[in-house]
Amino acid sequence: MFRPTTDALAGSLTLTALVALLPLLTLFLLLGVLRIAAWKAAVASLVMSLLVAVIVYSMPVGQSLMAGLEGAAFGFFPIMWVVINAIWVYNMTVVTGHFDVLRRSFARISDDQRIQAVIIAFCFGALLEALAGFGTPVAITSVMLIALGFRPIKAATVALVANTAPVAFGALAVPITTLAQVTGLPEHELASIVGRQTPILGLFVPMALVFIIDRGRGVRATLPATLTCGIAFAVAQFATSNYFSTQLTDIVASLVGAASVVLLLRFWQPAESYVEAPEPELAALGTSNHRRHVHTGSHVVEGVPAASIGGSDHPIGRGTGTVEDLSARDANRHDSRADVLRAYAPYLLIIAIFSLSQIPAVASFLGAPTKSFQWPGLHLQTPSGKPSTLPTFKFNWLSAAGTLMIVAGLLTIPAIGIPWRKAVKAYGDTYRQLGAAIFTVMAVLGLAYVMNASGQTASLGAWLAGAGSAFALLSPILGWIGVAVTGSDTSSNSLFGALQVAAAKDVGLPPALMAAANSSGGVLGKMISPQNLAIAAAAVGLTGREGDLFRRVIGWSLGFLAFMCVLVYLQSTSVLSWMLP
Repeated sequence: MFRPTTDALAGSLTLTALVALLPLLTLFLLLGVLRIAAWKAAVASLVMSLLVAVIVYSMPVGQSLMAGLEGAAFGFFPIMWVVINAIWVYNMTVVTGHFDVLRRSFARISDDQRIQAVIIAFCFGALLEALAGFGTPVAITSVMLIALGFRPIKAATVALVANTAPVAFGALAVPITTLAQVTGLPEHELASIVGRQTPILGLFVPMALVFIIDRGRGVRATLPATLTCGIAFAVAQFATSNYFSTQLTDIVASLVGAASVVLLLRFWQPAESYVEAPEPELAALGTSNHRRHVHTGSHVVEGVPAASIGGSDHPIGRGTGTVEDLSARDANRHDSRADVLRAYAPYLLIIAIFSLSQIPAVASFLGAPTKSFQWPGLHLQTPSGKPSTLPTFKFNWLSAAGTLMIVAGLLTIPAIGIPWRKAVKAYGDTYRQLGAAIFTVMAVLGLAYVMNASGQTASLGAWLAGAGSAFALLSPILGWIGVAVTGSDTSSNSLFGALQVAAAKDVGLPPALMAAANSSGGVLGKMISPQNLAIAAAAVGLTGREGDLFRRVIGWSLGFLAFMCVLVYLQSTSVLSWMLP
């Protein structure tokens, strides 16, 4: 039985915590500075965590390796299991052309790609986060943006930054229910506090997305839409989490946000429409004898190949038409109501299946075959001497989100009329497309499990908890670190939730506020998590360029985190304590 100690190095908590930072520093240095491919950075960081575990924390080599293997298994199931099957559903719509219909449907709401990005990446992404989570919204919305003409790198960046405010209530609020379990605090109280923190992020995220796309000029031009969406989403998220249902929070907020923008666009449109300029390196693919331009307001887009669906030089597909050709085809193409219904059918099926799975009787049926077992060769205690739950592996093969996504995929086959042979081929192609992302996520989760099992994360948490009353300012950072490493707000809450409560009691801070801050701060680590970076890069065909994505989103992650730290600190004082329930 291995019991970690938080001051394993020379009896000093500070020295031990600084050494425990080495795997994370290795990860971020290789990704953000040296631009190493994510899978290589993840493997190097995993090796570093194993060395720290064995040399500094005196964890047996066998148990260290088994912890890494358990983490890798968890990385595939349930995390990548849902992503793989969600992308499969998407790929089938690409094969049949129904995704083009969906793209045209979104495009007809507004021909301004800044507005389209807000609806797709923020609102539709929030709905996907509410239903499935685990990287699904990033994977699907990024390729949807590419289909609308966005550059792959910008599409991935927008999708990653958009996947913030909804995360705390993602996967039907599993992060909140998990936080309640590990802290012993009432779920409704935690949901109410988080519902008074993340909605404030929701106010600004739509504007941040537009800034990424078209800088300050775009923010000013689309302010009515982004404010409408942000306010509607924030109010709905606050009201639903506080007075209606924790589990339905993001579903309601995403639908209300999207509906508010659609309603606004009936009475208002941006003065100038915006069309994303294609990637400069794609210009070489165009003809050299002529270069056409598309005038959209005062914006000029060179007529070079735009992202489209159906080609072969991109894992998702890239056509050889121009932005002008694509827009002209869309303008002249009329999709019947039946075509539009079939295009939306996969996502309607996903909503229906995940909603049905929450009915108590159905949930009980799906959960009946679940098996939990102790991971072989792993015998752990927590630093406090209690039995660790880490070696318990839960194999909920029927109720897992990925399995439900397979059911949605099987129903999608007849709904969109794809031949079974092509559906099976699309499934195999999906694994090949996501191969590097699967390996990366498994390595990152192996890293997270080794750090957890050996006591490295506990040392970091205890070190930050020693800040006294200033802990309120640092509390969200713990959640941010947890999600940055594991890619999951649920895992971060499992990791640091109890520690947040214990630290809060020691320094006289509200325990529920500190626990909620772990979840709210954690959502801002999602965009820099190697897991999410790998998923985004694989989805848009940029495998190996995760470091480029990291550098584009790290500023947003840190900026929003600083805001959340200040908010939580002020909520712990008389300045904003009135915001708490």
